[in-house]
Amino acid sequence: MAELLLELLSEEIPARMQAKAADDLKRLVCEGLKKAGLEFESAEAFVTPRRLALVVDGLPEKLAAKSDEKRGPRIDAPKKAVAGFKGSLPKGAKVEKRETEKGEFFFAVVKQKGVKTASIIIEILHETLADFHWPKSMRWASGLLPWVRPLRSILVIFDGKPVDFVWGEFVKKENPRVGPLHADNTTQGHPFMAPKPFKVRSFKDYKAKLLKNHVVLDAAERAAIIEKEAQKLAKKAKLKLKDDPGLLAEVAGLVEWPVVKMGSIDKAFMDLPPEVLTTVMRHHQKYFTLLKRKGKLAPKFIVVANTETKDRGKAVVTGNERVLKARLADAKFFWDQDRKETLDSRAGALKGRVFHAKLGSVHDKVRRMKQLAGTVAEYCGADAAVARRAARLAKADLSTGMVAEFPELQGVMGRYYALNDGEKPEVAAAIAEHYSPRGPNDECPSNPTNVAVALADKIDSLVVFFAIGEKPTGSKDPFALRRAALGVIRLIVENGLRMGLKNVINKTHALLEDPVEKGIVRVPIGPKTVTKNGFSFQVKQVHKISSADVLADNLLAFFADRLKVHLREKGVRHDHVDAVFSQGGEDDLVRLLARVDGLAEFLNTEDGGHLLTAYKRAANIVRIEETNDGKRYDSEVDEKLLELKEEKSLHKKLKSTAPNIAEALKNENFLAAMGLLAGLRKPVDDFFDHVTVNCGDEALRENRLRLLYEISSSLDAVADFSKIEGGER
Repeated sequence: MAELLLELLSEEIPARMQAKAADDLKRLVCEGLKKAGLEFESAEAFVTPRRLALVVDGLPEKLAAKSDEKRGPRIDAPKKAVAGFKGSLPKGAKVEKRETEKGEFFFAVVKQKGVKTASIIIEILHETLADFHWPKSMRWASGLLPWVRPLRSILVIFDGKPVDFVWGEFVKKENPRVGPLHADNTTQGHPFMAPKPFKVRSFKDYKAKLLKNHVVLDAAERAAIIEKEAQKLAKKAKLKLKDDPGLLAEVAGLVEWPVVKMGSIDKAFMDLPPEVLTTVMRHHQKYFTLLKRKGKLAPKFIVVANTETKDRGKAVVTGNERVLKARLADAKFFWDQDRKETLDSRAGALKGRVFHAKLGSVHDKVRRMKQLAGTVAEYCGADAAVARRAARLAKADLSTGMVAEFPELQGVMGRYYALNDGEKPEVAAAIAEHYSPRGPNDECPSNPTNVAVALADKIDSLVVFFAIGEKPTGSKDPFALRRAALGVIRLIVENGLRMGLKNVINKTHALLEDPVEKGIVRVPIGPKTVTKNGFSFQVKQVHKISSADVLADNLLAFFADRLKVHLREKGVRHDHVDAVFSQGGEDDLVRLLARVDGLAEFLNTEDGGHLLTAYKRAANIVRIEETNDGKRYDSEVDEKLLELKEEKSLHKKLKSTAPNIAEALKNENFLAAMGLLAGLRKPVDDFFDHVTVNCGDEALRENRLRLLYEISSSLDAVADFSKIEGGER
C-alpha cells in the first residue's frame, strides 16, 4: 500500500480560515478518491500560517481492471430512449440484448482497464483546487486562478515519488503562458530561520525535516508548546495565566515556530479599566493576560514570536512593549477625555448615527427601546423608570472616543461612564449587560432591570427588521437576527418570564409605525430642518412596513424555528415543539416549554406510545375515507347508532375526559392533562380490537368514522399529534 503527501505552500493564511481550510482539503481529496473507487486506510490534514498539508495512507498503487454492467430500456422502447441510453455510455462499451423475467432489455458491458493511482490523483487534485472555496480569495501577478494568498509551490508525492502535477495558468497581455506551478518533492522550512528548499520522500521524512527547519506542522502541538512555555513563565513570575482557548488557537495559527516571551505593562496604565487593558492586549496585539493570585490583572503579558533571535528575544519584547504602550496611551487619552462629558449629554449625538437607511438613526432605536423597556419591565419585575433610564443611556457610549477606537468595549464602557456620572448602579449594570447573551455560551442576565433592557434591545431589532422585510435567508444573517432571537428565548426561559410575545411584538410595531398613516414608517433625512412658506419642518422618507398581524405571525414562526435549535442542543425533539406550537395562539415560551416537557414525558411511557399509534391509525383511516367519500367526518357522533359496548365505552370516556383535559390545560397542569390522555388507552385499544369501522351498514360506518375523528380531536386538544414522528404501523 502507498502513501500520498500533498503540500500547498503560500504566503500567510489568515488564522481564522486555517482550520476550515484543512478540513475542506481533506474532505475534497477523500471524496475524490472514494468517487474514483480508491480505498484508503487513513487521512489527516495539517495547517500552518504558510502551508496546507494532507497525508493519505493505505492507497493501492493501481486501480484494478473491472467490468460493470448497466441495464438499459426494453428492446421495443422508443428509438429516442434507446439512442439516449447508448449515447450515455463511455467509449468502448459493448451493448447486447438479454432476456429477463420482465422481458428483453438492452444491457451494456463496460470494461475498464487498470489505471495507475498517480494519474487518478492528478485529476483529483485539479478538481480539488478548482472547487476549493475560501471566504476571501485573491489573484496575483497575471494569474487566472484564485487562492487565499499567492501560492508559491506545490509538493505532491505518491509512493515515495513526485507526481507530475501542474496547476495554474498565468497569462500576460501578450497572451503567452508563463509560470504555471509544477509540483515536485521540494518544500522549505521557516521563511527566516531556514529558507533553503529541501527534498522529502515521505510524510515521516517531511514532518521530521520541517521540525529540523523550525516548523512545527501540527497546530495542536504548537498550541501545546505555547501553553506549556507560557505557564512556565507565569509560574516563575508567581503569576497565573488567564485561560483563553480561543486566543491560544488563534496564536497557534499565527506562528510556525512559537517562541514565548514575557513583557511588562507600564504601571501608568494600570488604573485603566481591566477590560480596556485585556481588549487592547487580546484583540489588537494577541497577547495573553497574566493575573495575580486574587485574580487582579498583573502588569505583565505573554507574547508569542515566530522566530528566535540572537539576543534571546530582548528586542522582540522591547518592541512589543513599545507598541502596547502607544496603544494604551491612546486608551488613557480617551478614558480621560470621555469622562469630561456625561453619557446623558452624548445621547443626542446618536441622531447622526444611522441605524438603517429605512429605520432611521440609533437615536430612533433608543427612543423605541426606552418605551419597550418600560413595558417589558412589568414582566421582569423591574422598576420601569430605572429600565427606561438604562435604555436611554444604553447606546450613548457609541459616541465616546474609547468605543470608537475599541468597538469591542461598547456597553462595558457605558457602565464605567454611567457610574462616573453618578447614575444608579442598576442603570450602569443594565447598560453593560444589554447586549447579552451574545451567543449560546455567553452568560445570560438575571437581574430584572438588565433582562428588561436586553429584551427591549433584541425585540426591537427583530421587529423593525422583519417589518421592512430584512429577514435572514439561508446562511445570510447580516443583522444577527438569529442570535437576537436565541437571546430573547434564553432571557425569557432562563428567567421564567411569563410574557406574551405577540403583545410585545404589536407594541413594538406601534412604536415604529407612523401614528397617522398605517403601514408605513417615516424616516428623517438628515438632522436639519427645512423652512418653507414660514413653516419649519424635517424632510422624511417614507417606507412601507408589514402589518402588525403579518409581522407577529412571521416572527412567532421564526421564534419557533430558533426554539427548536435551542432545545435540540438540550436533547429535546423538534417534532414535540412542532406539535405544541402548530396549534397556534401560543406565545408564552415558559408555558410552551412546560407543555413540551409534559408531552415528551407522556410519549416516553407505554401508554403514550400506544396512544400515538392509535392516533395515527385513526387519523389515517379517517383521511383515506374522507378522500374516497368526498366529505368530512368531523360532526357529532350519533349515540343512537352506537351498538357495541366497546364503541359506547370509548365515546363515553372521550365525552367525560374532554372537559377535564380543557380544565387541566387552562390551569397549566400539563402533567394532569397527559394523565387524562393515558386513561384513554384501554377504551381506544378495545375499540380497535373489537369494532369493525368499515362495516356493511353505511350509517354505522359513518358514525364510527366520526368516533375515530373524536379520538384525534381529543388528543389534538393537548398537542397536534400528527406532527409527532413515529407511531406508524
